[in-house]
Amino acid sequence: MDLLSSPRSSLRISAVIPPCVTYSRCKSIPLKPITTESKLLSQTPKSSHLVGFYSWRGHRKPVAIKHFRRLSISACTRVGAAESDPLRNKISEFKDAFWRFLRPHTIRGTALGSVALVSRALIENSNLIKWSLLFKAFSGLFALICGNGYIVGINQIYDIGIDKVNKPYLPIAAGDLSVQSAWLLVLFFAVAGLLIVGFNFGPFITSLYCLGLFLGTIYSVPPFRMKRFPVAAFLIIATVRGFLLNFGVYYATRAALGLQFEWSAPVAFITTFVTLFALVIAVTKDLPDVEGDRKFQISTFATKLGVRNIAFLGSGLLLLNYISSVMAAVYMPQAFRRSVMIPAHTLLAMSLIFQAWILEQASYTKEAIAKFYQFIWNLFYAEYILFPFI
Repeated sequence: MDLLSSPRSSLRISAVIPPCVTYSRCKSIPLKPITTESKLLSQTPKSSHLVGFYSWRGHRKPVAIKHFRRLSISACTRVGAAESDPLRNKISEFKDAFWRFLRPHTIRGTALGSVALVSRALIENSNLIKWSLLFKAFSGLFALICGNGYIVGINQIYDIGIDKVNKPYLPIAAGDLSVQSAWLLVLFFAVAGLLIVGFNFGPFITSLYCLGLFLGTIYSVPPFRMKRFPVAAFLIIATVRGFLLNFGVYYATRAALGLQFEWSAPVAFITTFVTLFALVIAVTKDLPDVEGDRKFQISTFATKLGVRNIAFLGSGLLLLNYISSVMAAVYMPQAFRRSVMIPAHTLLAMSLIFQAWILEQASYTKEAIAKFYQFIWNLFYAEYILFPFI
C-alpha cells in the first residue's frame, strides 16, 4: 500500500483499508491528518481538495478520493461475490474429493496401458484403421476407468480406519466425502462400466470385465477380504492389472478391427512384463502402510519380513524384469527394436538401483518409502510409454 506524505514533512501515515466481505460492509474511511500537519493541510487551496496518494518513490500523482472509493468498492464487491458463493465452493470441494477418491496414480496406469495396447494393435494393422473406431476406443477407456474407480473406491469404503492412519489425505478418511456418497459413486462406476462393455464389446470381454470387478470386490469386502492374505492379495493385483488389462484391451482392439485374436511377441512381452511388475506393486504397496496394517492386524509381506527386505525384494524382481527385457532384444531382433529396448531398459534399471540406494541412505523413513513407491509407479508408466516403439 502506498503511503500518504506531506511534501514539507517526513511524517507518513499508512492508508489502511479493512478487508471487505460484501458491498454493504465496504465503507469509506476518512483520512484525517495528524495534529502537527493540520495547519499545513488546512492551508491547501480548495482547488486541490484531491487527496494526494504518493508512492514510495515520491511520485506525486494525485488521485481523486471519489475515484479511489469506486475502485475499493469494486474490489470489495468482487471479493465478497467469490466468498459468498456456497454452491461454487461446494462444487470445487466435491471435485477435489472426487479426484482423490479415484486415486489418480492408478488411473494413469490404466489409461496408459489401454492407450499403449490399442496403439500397438493399430500399428500392426494400420490398413484397417477407421475413424468410426474412435468412439469405441474412448468408450472402452471410460469403461476401464469406471472399473478402476469401482475397485479403488470399494477399497476405501472398507478401509476407513486403516486409511486414517496410513492415508489420512484420502477423502473418506479425511471426512471430505461421506460413505453414502462413496457408495453412490462405486455403484455408478460398476453399472456404467458394465453397460458400456456389454453394449459395445461382446460377451467374452464382458465376462473378463466382470471377473475384474469380482476380484476387486473380494480383495476388499468382508467376509473374503483377500487383502489380509499376502499371496492372495498380490495374485489378485497381478491378475487384474497385469493379465486382464493387457490381454483384454488387445483382444477387444483386434475384435473391433474384425480380426481374430493372435498373440504377438511384443504383446506377450508386455503382458509378462507388466504381470511381474504388478506383483512388485502388490508387494511394495504395503511399504508406506506398515504402521496402520500392524495396528489393525493386517498381515502383509512388509509387516512380516520388514520394510528393508521387501524393498530389496521388489527392486530385485524389477531388475530381473529389465535384464529379461534386454535379453529378449538380444535374442529376438526380428521381434524387437534393439536400438530402443536395450538402452531404455538399461537406463531404467540404473535409475532403479539409484533410487534403492537413496532409500537405504534415508534409513527407510516413511517419507523416503513413499517416494520410492511413487518412483516404482513412474517406472510402470515409463514401460507403457515405451511399448508402442519397441
